[in-house]
Amino acid sequence: MHSTLLVGPADWDPTRLPREEFSARLEALWQADPSADGAILYGNSRHHAELAYLTHFTPKLEAALGLIARSRDARLLVGGGVNMLPAAKPLTWIENIQVLRDGGAAAAEWARAQGLRRLLMIGGGAMPENMHGAITRIPDVTCVETTALVRRLMRRKSARELALTKAACATLATATAALTDAQRSGAGATATVLAAEQMAWEQGAQDVRTLFSLDYGRTFRPFSVPIEAPAGSLSVYLAVRHHGYWAEGFVTLAGAADSVLQRARTGLQAGLTAARPGVARQAVADAIARAIGEVHPVARPAVVSLGLGLDDAGDAADVFSGGEVLSLRSGVLDQDAAAIASAMIAVHDQGNEVLWQQDA
Repeated sequence: MHSTLLVGPADWDPTRLPREEFSARLEALWQADPSADGAILYGNSRHHAELAYLTHFTPKLEAALGLIARSRDARLLVGGGVNMLPAAKPLTWIENIQVLRDGGAAAAEWARAQGLRRLLMIGGGAMPENMHGAITRIPDVTCVETTALVRRLMRRKSARELALTKAACATLATATAALTDAQRSGAGATATVLAAEQMAWEQGAQDVRTLFSLDYGRTFRPFSVPIEAPAGSLSVYLAVRHHGYWAEGFVTLAGAADSVLQRARTGLQAGLTAARPGVARQAVADAIARAIGEVHPVARPAVVSLGLGLDDAGDAADVFSGGEVLSLRSGVLDQDAAAIASAMIAVHDQGNEVLWQQDA
């Protein structure tokens, strides 16, 4: 996969996500654990979805530690030294921003000053071992790992979050159109994918991720060297981030037999029909499999939000509910050919809405 270096703008825009949006998220967190006095949040450039959800802060280079008390005291400790503080201020609603040095000592001092006894640990699995150990050993303080709880809260989108996701899907649609145009013009594989990336940047994407396949969608990889040959058998994975929210899709441009691509699309339609509130993730995957037979390894329903790969937090027994956004994938992989069809959908209380789909 690509480097996790984040390069796009990530400023907090209170007109799109006002302070009350974050207040509501924190209130839901406190309601989920009424005995909690506060929360400790950790995030780095690779694992920061939960931190961004509650603080809007995205750590691009070095890690960050959020300290939020139920009493409304909120602090954000950012890595990189004093010179990073001015750059960090526009990225979050938190006003008290300090330098992150010894995170364990800082958390202990904060907990003592606030008189806290029960803290929710969020993002603890990504913490350096010494920091995690120091925080969990703070005298007279109980730390409870709550990352999974926050991920559950993140899955139901507010109206504002859905609007941002739709904007990301619009950027994805424009980028995939540029991808198709470049391939049809006879451009090489590298130039074709770069055309999509450039269009995404022009549409205001914060970050772009791409993988490509020249073996009929059997395997996907990033570019290591330029490929000038015309992209006659090209499949592409494209993900874009817009105001913090990701949209992703697999695009089969050429190389797959029409019958194979049609099978993949038939499976996608079966998944779209099945993906409704109260339906388990595995049931959607089974519906796709019944329609097309043995499926491509990437063809599974995935939760997409503030971070790519949030589906790793779920399992086959997960039941979808209204308000979730899914990346739905259907793929065929057999001895003769391969093809993948995918869509971004919003699950509503009575069904689902397609936000993006190739050729839709």
